Amino acid sequence: MGEDTELRGSTTREGFKVLGVGIRREPRVFVVATLGAVLFGVLTVADAWVLGWSTDHVLIPAFENGEIGTDMLVWVFALFLAVALLRALGIVARRLGGGIMYYRMQSHTRRAVTRQYLRLPMEWHQRHPTGQLLSNAYSDVEAAWAPIMPLPMALGTVVMMVIAVVQMFIADVVMALVGLLVFPAVVLANLVYQRFSSPLMTRAQGLRAEVSEIAHESFDGAMVVKTLGRETEETDRFRAKAQELRDVNIRAGRIRAAFDPTLASLPSIGVLVVLAVGVSRVISGATDAGDVVTVAYLLTIVSFPIRAIGWLLGEFPRSVVGYRRAKAVIDATGAMPYGAADLPPRSEGIHLELDELHYSYEPEAPLLTGVSFQVPPGSTVAVVGPTASGKSTLTALMSRLVDPDGGAVRVDGMDLRELRQGELARDVALVPQTAFLFDDTVRGNVTLGADVPDEDVWAALRTAQADGFVAALPSGLDTQLGERGTSLSGGQRQRLSLARALVRRPRLMILDDATSAVDPEVEARILASLRDDVSGSTASLVVVAYRKATISLADRVVHLEGGRVAGEGTHAELLESSPDYARLVNAYEVEAAEVDTA
Repeated sequence: MGEDTELRGSTTREGFKVLGVGIRREPRVFVVATLGAVLFGVLTVADAWVLGWSTDHVLIPAFENGEIGTDMLVWVFALFLAVALLRALGIVARRLGGGIMYYRMQSHTRRAVTRQYLRLPMEWHQRHPTGQLLSNAYSDVEAAWAPIMPLPMALGTVVMMVIAVVQMFIADVVMALVGLLVFPAVVLANLVYQRFSSPLMTRAQGLRAEVSEIAHESFDGAMVVKTLGRETEETDRFRAKAQELRDVNIRAGRIRAAFDPTLASLPSIGVLVVLAVGVSRVISGATDAGDVVTVAYLLTIVSFPIRAIGWLLGEFPRSVVGYRRAKAVIDATGAMPYGAADLPPRSEGIHLELDELHYSYEPEAPLLTGVSFQVPPGSTVAVVGPTASGKSTLTALMSRLVDPDGGAVRVDGMDLRELRQGELARDVALVPQTAFLFDDTVRGNVTLGADVPDEDVWAALRTAQADGFVAALPSGLDTQLGERGTSLSGGQRQRLSLARALVRRPRLMILDDATSAVDPEVEARILASLRDDVSGSTASLVVVAYRKATISLADRVVHLEGGRVAGEGTHAELLESSPDYARLVNAYEVEAAEVDTA
């Protein structure tokens, strides 16, 4: 899949280019599979020679003399048996090699696609629905390499066809020419099939991604759908797209249903014509009966290569579409550049500096403009602002999920873009508001497969105030949580997500409203313990918060308004100097009081 040359031109030409990628990737397996297919093809043609020889030297003399020699029967049986055994060996090599190529290319391409998913920045993922990405990694890859399994058979049958045609001409030129009239008809049938099937295959492959996207959204938002009673509407939305995919596949299937019988019938028609011509030539003495049998049988053999090539070409439209879609991911640009610098090993918290940050999702609508502030080592800074003020985007910039359009984010005086890949993740941990848990044990969700002693896992759980409910689970750390941790409450999921970050002992913690579902008293204990327990010493802490009790724990507060820093200072200072800030932080208490009164 590392091809730089884009596929262009007819479907057949593009299909062969896709196969060329696979051949260059697995040349040895391809050679073994092709040699097996050639052996099968040669020995299949040898059957025709044995049949013709037996007709002239055994069957016809037996009818003329009224008896058949035992020695000749043994020879005929030995010939047929030897051909059959060697042909079986060729079949095994052909099928095994073709299967290995098929599954290896799928594996290689899927790994390339998923590696690219991990390499591409968040901006790219935000522009591509999850359902489409799933389709790229699965059905598109499967479709791309569908023709590679029958490829060795098709090549072997080409050899078979060439040998068969030569033998046909050796046996009788006239009957050979008559029989080969089917070839132009077969070529025409393939061209017509591809002309009508290619657009349908393209549309069907796109619809598969759309169906996957709708299904993923429905499953992911199952709670919202059920809460609002929208099951019927979601079912109708999925049904409409699934039925559209069904209709396109049926139309493609109808074309294939007409193509396959046509392809199979053309050689049979050629055999009938050859037999008619052959009988007249035998009667006239122009040829022998054995030659007629040989040519007719060879033409039936030729029909198999024709069908095999037809099967190969029939997979090209879907293969080309799948390859294009998968390769579009692999060729996607926008990967983050990395430097070669390392952060100096230190035990104290990181010094974080944001210098004139600018960022926008749309060029005409900037989200962050000239944001600057610092987080001294070991301090706690709260970022407060109304909805859509850029708080979550700011956390993504601080953890380098995205790069700023302008300005710089520095840790310990070094621009994040100067650090080598993976260096920042060692010392900086982001805990998002939405806690994602895997279908794994508590231990697996906290360690993510890292070799962490259980005592460190329990220490992280204690800091996150999660040790109590984990100890009460049926199997403790070995309890299976289910997909997305559905067996836990929202607050419990958030605390496990926090423990996941803590167990890595980061020097900078960034909490993007990561305790919003936690009881305020528990949240206060969590934030208080974070200041002393992270990294075994005082670490830096950035908290996106809206609760007054949480904000008051911070050393300093940064007030964001309209993508700019509207104020900075202690909580008490901002309450006095900024009416907008006071109104914002008091809004939660006012709303809670109104709910209690109601």
